[in-house]
Amino acid sequence: MTTAAAITARRAFRLTGYTTLAEAGFDGDYVSPIQLTSGNPDGPMIMSKDWLDAPSARAHREELSRRGYLPHIPFNRVLDKALALVGLTRADVYVAPIFCLLPPRRSHPLPTAHARASFEAVTRHELLGRRPIAAGTDSARVLRYFDIPHIETCHPSARGLSFDARAGQLAEALVAT
Repeated sequence: MTTAAAITARRAFRLTGYTTLAEAGFDGDYVSPIQLTSGNPDGPMIMSKDWLDAPSARAHREELSRRGYLPHIPFNRVLDKALALVGLTRADVYVAPIFCLLPPRRSHPLPTAHARASFEAVTRHELLGRRPIAAGTDSARVLRYFDIPHIETCHPSARGLSFDARAGQLAEALVAT
């Protein structure tokens, strides 16, 4: 499937209780806005749970429209540290959320059925033959369900480990891809 087809699939995907990118004012020529800066189709693929929640996306619209991500949140601080450890930039990687809709609040527990439905409809088309890095248990669970070979690491926002420890794990996974 081409990127254009994956974008079309994302635009068509809906689930009650979640906001689409278009409804939040983020429809664009990407599957997820983070791909504005982390959308290298030939680079290592990092799959996370979701991109952002709807209230945060609306509150930070200007910055997100420019960069596609919020540099100050833990996920992105850890990702940037990991990339620096292996000599990569955001332009060298492809970040794809398993879930392509916006949850109603930050750290929203994502039902497995919803994650699987989004992956089946949209995100699986972004694999393009790559073995992704599953950043966290939500993405790893979905990739295991669909029997997709992957490298599992902690989620960059996971609590209980330092930023450096999380970045180190992600850097090891990047080297292994």
